[in-house]
Amino acid sequence: MMRSLFSGVSGLQNHQVRMDVLGNNIANVNTTGFKKGRVNFQDMLSQTMSGAAKPTDEVGGVNSKQVGLGMVIAAIDTIFTQGSLQTTGVMTDLAIQGEGFFVLQAGEKQYYTRAGAFGIDKNGLLVNPANGMRVQGWTAQTVGGVTSINVAGQIEDIVIPVGGKDPAAATTEIQLACNLDKRTIEIPPGATPQTIQEGTWTTSFDIYDSFGRVHQLQINFTKVPGIANRWQAEVLVDPEAEVPANTIAEVGIVNNPDNIFFLDFDNLGALQSVLDAQGDTIAEGALQVQVSFDVSEADIPVGVVAYRQTFNLNLGEVGSYRNAATQFAEKSSTKVITQNGYTMGYLESFKIDQSGVITGVYSNGTNRLLGQIALASFTNPGGLEKAGENTYVVSNNSGDPRIDPSGIAGKGKIIAGALEMSNVDLAEQFTDMIITQRGFQANSRTITTSDQMLQELLTLKR
Repeated sequence: MMRSLFSGVSGLQNHQVRMDVLGNNIANVNTTGFKKGRVNFQDMLSQTMSGAAKPTDEVGGVNSKQVGLGMVIAAIDTIFTQGSLQTTGVMTDLAIQGEGFFVLQAGEKQYYTRAGAFGIDKNGLLVNPANGMRVQGWTAQTVGGVTSINVAGQIEDIVIPVGGKDPAAATTEIQLACNLDKRTIEIPPGATPQTIQEGTWTTSFDIYDSFGRVHQLQINFTKVPGIANRWQAEVLVDPEAEVPANTIAEVGIVNNPDNIFFLDFDNLGALQSVLDAQGDTIAEGALQVQVSFDVSEADIPVGVVAYRQTFNLNLGEVGSYRNAATQFAEKSSTKVITQNGYTMGYLESFKIDQSGVITGVYSNGTNRLLGQIALASFTNPGGLEKAGENTYVVSNNSGDPRIDPSGIAGKGKIIAGALEMSNVDLAEQFTDMIITQRGFQANSRTITTSDQMLQELLTLKR
């Protein structure tokens, strides 16, 4: 009879623990990135009153007789099912759709979390503003003018230099794609200025020097009389400036003294060749003209007349119609013009894609790689130990963290501007609460009934 008392006590104690876990789940129903707990029970050791006997020739076998001694908690599991995503519109709020954890650093210790309510501190570090833990990832490096992210390197603090400068860059490449109207009139010798104006197609756009200053590049296309499918191109930089820029256009060999070159087209409207006034010709592959001009107010070395800047004017591939100059009986136009120069800019904003790559958006219109957020995964995530503040730490049974970018080795994708909500289902928790309450009540009845039986035993002799 005493066994039933202790069995009832164990039932009360362990159902109370289960109620504690349920209460914690319900308390965190709106906690970002929270993962619910689950209590599993198992029976305790049993007392054997008689052992089992094997069958004999006379009688069959006999089962053992055992009395259970109550129950214990088998495990308190953390359930890492996916929580719902809530859109916030805050670019530093991050959610993981799928497996993985964000990596946080505090001192020399690493923590792992599914809660991505991050922010930027005064030093530009991406942190958890609730506790100051620093988000880990990889910082973009620029080597030889090429910016890349080495995800094979060690993870480090992620810095977003809000307000940082992007230095100016001179224009070095220009892609010109225009159509020159086959129907344009040819300008005869001694033509009037009005006739010259009517027979010339002019296009202009901005380019930049190494200081980030804007210069106007103007190209005048004129149909050459007497030569079928040939156009003359005159290149001018800052044509209205008081001090001439001394523009020179050269094809192939650097020996052309002026700013004139010629374009030849075939009868299908495709570019065939380009040549300068000296007769230097390119008639295969990519057609390119090298243009140079004077940059004023530059630091000119002793003995140098002027500081020159050079860029390549790309006209397209021979025989190609894609991003190339053409000649068709359609209105002259310049549909595609790209150039790679820009003025100095400041970091105004940034964006984070599904791979966790952080791209800075600068006021000069450029985009720059800043870094990439790392994710960690574990062989047994259920073995992680909770460390408070929505974080976990490695335990002896979780396995070591495998740190990779998003999408690698089964890791999920990162959703910017959203947060993962708690995976607690209130309907499920309330149902478990009822079951736990009934289990607690039933065990209490075991104790009271056993007490009544003991009372009857004491009253046998009066």
